[in-house]
Order: sequence, then structure tokens, then C-alpha cells
Amino acid sequence: MTNKTLELTEALIKCESVTPEDAGCQQLMMERLSRIGFTCTPLRFGEVDNFWAVWGDEGPLLCFAGHTDVVPTGPVDNWQSHPFAPEIREGYLYGRGAADMKTSLAAMVVACENFLADNPKPKGRIGFLITSDEEGPAVNGTVKVMNWLEGRDKIAYCVVGEPSSTTQLGDTIKNGRRGSLGGVLTVKGIQGHIAYPHLAKNPIHLAAPAIAELAAEIWDVGNDFFPPTSFQVSNINSGTGATNVIPGALQMVFNFRFSTEVTAEELQQRTCAILDKHGFDYELEWNLSGQPFITERGVLIDATVAAIKAVTGIDTELSTSGGTSDGRFIAPRGVQLIELGPSNATIHKVDECVKVDDIAPLTAIYQTILQKLLG
Repeated sequence: MTNKTLELTEALIKCESVTPEDAGCQQLMMERLSRIGFTCTPLRFGEVDNFWAVWGDEGPLLCFAGHTDVVPTGPVDNWQSHPFAPEIREGYLYGRGAADMKTSLAAMVVACENFLADNPKPKGRIGFLITSDEEGPAVNGTVKVMNWLEGRDKIAYCVVGEPSSTTQLGDTIKNGRRGSLGGVLTVKGIQGHIAYPHLAKNPIHLAAPAIAELAAEIWDVGNDFFPPTSFQVSNINSGTGATNVIPGALQMVFNFRFSTEVTAEELQQRTCAILDKHGFDYELEWNLSGQPFITERGVLIDATVAAIKAVTGIDTELSTSGGTSDGRFIAPRGVQLIELGPSNATIHKVDECVKVDDIAPLTAIYQTILQKLLG
């Protein structure tokens, strides 16, 4: 089991699939899946390669979901070994995508190979939803595949291979994510000489009290699944670079990571109410990149918790922390969804790696989930 998953992981890492490129990863996966009876459908939207694969004709559908694209490596010289030449050193497999998330993809494929060899007539169907547009804009990937699936297939359970573990494999699974609502605020002033402020209008001075109020606002107090909604400013730009010019405008980029206690519409309304109260001229552009979602305890979580316990002996923790994932496009369709993968300690970093001794257990966990749900 270790060799099969490790070999496939290494083959996937060798594909230089910097987003949105797939670079052959999906073809490798489809070839393996086709051999064991999956019907594979390549789906290209825009410049993005995706595929949907399904095994079986009846019963509940358990879907494995993930992405073949990886983030850029940065300067290759900063890596101890080439990021697309997988190398094992001191018990770790190094390479871009090792943790995020080519080990998971390989483990899913091998888990299905092993499971179907042991269960030629499972009590349900198995699917794969794979994209190369998760690390990028995420507009021609999973969301488009889910739209394509509408009326064709209904997913009951979904396991996303995002690296969810922290200190040891399986110690954390994600059963939800916060929503993400971004805004770009432009505050309009009047440019002028700094020595004649009465002839100008300083947008920095106008915006500062409103920014302070937004930062201090309690948007909600969270709930059993989510921490309180967070408002954070990521960028503020204003000024000409000169020391004697009052700027004519200020631009601020901010983001809400929000719980299920508040809606995106409510956040927009409350933000505008605070800005309006301060009486300055502004423009505000919004971008909702994901709604919050949660999977409560049920068949999928119970099977996953039991699988982790059986393979690793540890009790896992449910979490909704971290950034967004493609789960935001799947869970709202009424799908029970969890994210489970290797350690996230090195994701997006130089010398990204995964513990070699975690590869076989991850494969076994996925296989045990299959066994508990469809065996």
C-alpha cells in the first residue's frame, strides 16, 4: 500500500502543475481509475482542466474531491531539492504539492483500488471531482463541475483531501469553513497643499474614525461551530508620495471571515450604515468568494472519526478554522462534507513536504471510510 501511493504521489509531484495548469496529473489519475471501472469525463472550462469520474450505477454516492494545481514555487534555488523532482530525506517526501494535495489524491486513488478489489459489489457509488483551479481564481473549476453535475448526479457524501492535520495525521478534520466577504473601499477627498488644509479635504482623516469603528464592531459572537466573525483590513493606500500634498483619495481593502450567525447581506448593510454615519463620499465594491458551511455529526463524520481511530488510534477534533476551500461549492448543495488530509505545516512554503510514514495510514483511512459507508 505504501509503495503504490508513494509512487503515484511522486509521479504527480513531477507534473509542474502551477495553477491553473494541470500538466498531466489528471490524465495519470484517470488512467488508474479507468482500469478499475470508473467512467471518467474530462471537463475543460476556459483554461482549466477538470474531470468527473464515477463507479457504479445505484446507491448513495461518496465523492472524493480535490485539486491538482499547486501554488508557485518561488525561486527554485531556495529549495534544498528541485520542487518538481520529489526527493525523500530523513523520512519526509519533499516537493511542491506533497502536502497540498497530491499525497491525498494518490491516497484516494489507491484506497479505491484496494477497496474495490475487496468489495467488487459495494453498497453505493464512488465519485471523483478533480480540478486544477483551486489555488487560483476558482471560477472555472469545482463550481463549474457542480453546475454541470446538476441533474446528472447527486453527491451524498464528500471527502476533500485538503491538508487538515496539525501535529499528527488525523488529529483534525474540517467539517465546515467560514464565509469570505471582501471589500474595496474608496474614500473621496479633495487634494491640496498641506499648508492650506481649509482648501482641501483629507480622506485619511475622514476615514480613520470609521475604520476604527468597523474594527471595534462586534459582528456576532459565533456559535458552537464557528468563532465570532472577524473584520480585518489588509491594505490601505493613499497619498502621492510627497510630504506636502493632502491626498485626493484613500483606498482600503478589507475582508470578513464570517460565521453562520450573520449573512453576507447583513454585513454589507451594517458596514454601509457605519460608513454613512461618518458622512463622507465613498464607493464600495464587494466580492463574496464563499458562504459559510457546516456538516454536523452524522453518517459521514461518524465514519471518518471511527476510521481515524481504527487506523491511528487517536481521537480526532472537528474544526472550522483556516481559509476557504472548494468545499464551499459542494456542501451548500446538501452534501455531507469533510476535509481530511496530511499535515498542513509546510503548505505553500519552500521545501513543502509530507511525512512518508503518514502516506500508508492516510490511504488506509480513506479505504476504511469507504468500507464503513459502502462496504
